[in-house]
Amino acid sequence: MTKHFHGKTVIITGASAGVGAETARAFAKMKAKLVLLARGQQALDAISEELSVHTDVLVIAMDVSNATDCQKMLVSAQEKFGDIHYLINNAGYHKRGEVENNSPEALAKMVDVNLRAPIELTALTLPYIRTSITKGGFGGIVNVGSLAGRTPLQGAATYSATKSGLRAFTYALSDELLGSGISVGLVSPGPINTGFIMSEIDEVEDIVFSQPMSSPQQVTDAIICVAKGEKVEISLPNSSGWLTTISYLFPALRRLLRHSLYKKGRKAKERYRNKTQ
Repeated sequence: MTKHFHGKTVIITGASAGVGAETARAFAKMKAKLVLLARGQQALDAISEELSVHTDVLVIAMDVSNATDCQKMLVSAQEKFGDIHYLINNAGYHKRGEVENNSPEALAKMVDVNLRAPIELTALTLPYIRTSITKGGFGGIVNVGSLAGRTPLQGAATYSATKSGLRAFTYALSDELLGSGISVGLVSPGPINTGFIMSEIDEVEDIVFSQPMSSPQQVTDAIICVAKGEKVEISLPNSSGWLTTISYLFPALRRLLRHSLYKKGRKAKERYRNKTQ
């Protein structure tokens, strides 16, 4: 595994905390060169200081939904490292609540950050990856989706729609690039024990907690596996992946199970809340 990414350049969005930071640590240990993107300069500087002892790191504070900023970032990354091999689209945004209780601005931002941004950044990055792999080796793109993208999730309709769209984009692009040396895949986790959920626990739909919580390390391991081209999609946990498939194929069953899943989720949510207090 270490040799696979040794000396390769990996771009990671949403890299300053949570899954993004954990993924950066994993690639740094494998001696990949890192381009770390996030909004906050201070948090990026902290992760850069931590990882620079292992590898070369370029940090850029930016908005991934700004195509112009993305173009400038790619030029900077190429100037520093010469080649670009992998893109990890991890940045995400979720304004919780039902559609009619959300502002149009929040709904649009979810679409921009979760769907439009990774599609645009992928399109902009692909020519760089193609050029790099002509010199030998492989490249790849990994999108971080969600179980909410595998089946409709009430209370998170727009978020669910963006992740579903990202999943469809991933599978279609994977077919487009078949045999090119560029692997494309996604990781679809359920709840993850990070601030993305735990800092907003009261706003998170109870049903989310009906599924087992994954750790950032587990999600990172899945990202590494997909980046190597071993799978097109990994759901976390695997049992929840099967459940979302069944619930998507049989909507009546999903609605029938909803009450029991909410009940189970409320109990689990209370346990997690007590642990954080």
